[in-house]
Amino acid sequence: MASRVLRAFGEFWVYLDSKASVCLKKDNEMVSSLALQMSLYFNTYFFPLWWVSSVMMLQMKYSILPDYYKFIVVTVIILITLIEAIRLYLGYMGNLQEKVPELAGFWLLSLLLQLPLILFLLFNEGLTNLPLEKAVHIIFTIFLTFQVVSAFLTLRKMVNQLATRFHLQDFDQLSTSRGSMRRMRPCIEEI
Repeated sequence: MASRVLRAFGEFWVYLDSKASVCLKKDNEMVSSLALQMSLYFNTYFFPLWWVSSVMMLQMKYSILPDYYKFIVVTVIILITLIEAIRLYLGYMGNLQEKVPELAGFWLLSLLLQLPLILFLLFNEGLTNLPLEKAVHIIFTIFLTFQVVSAFLTLRKMVNQLATRFHLQDFDQLSTSRGSMRRMRPCIEEI
């Protein structure tokens, strides 16, 4: 039976086998957030429930709302629906594929558009919120707040790792060019 060993040597992990050895760099560490991914997963199942309950509650109280609130609430629900589809897609792609622009877009959409819109629906007294409506808005606000915080922390970790990779790559290129200069010196001295 072949013995398999995984050992750490400096910044490399070496997988030793009787037939071959494989060298893996430590900087290939995943920095995506499991907590953010779980929150996005549950949010995709919660959002249709939120949408159906919001539309049903709007239908129930539509006749007692002033005309300007009718227009505002319908517009806000349409905006939240469109933004949520884009936001969840960007969150999934940014977190799972560790893409900073997508995750940054997710974070900005969450913080600057979704959160104020849902807080407007939750705290505006002129809308006469029903108990079910308050409950689903509170849950949606908790999801958004958690996702904003965890996306910020994940973004910070991703950016730090990318900056480290960039600096190490720059350092490797510098050491490679110095090595080629050393090889060229004997040739120059011979001339």
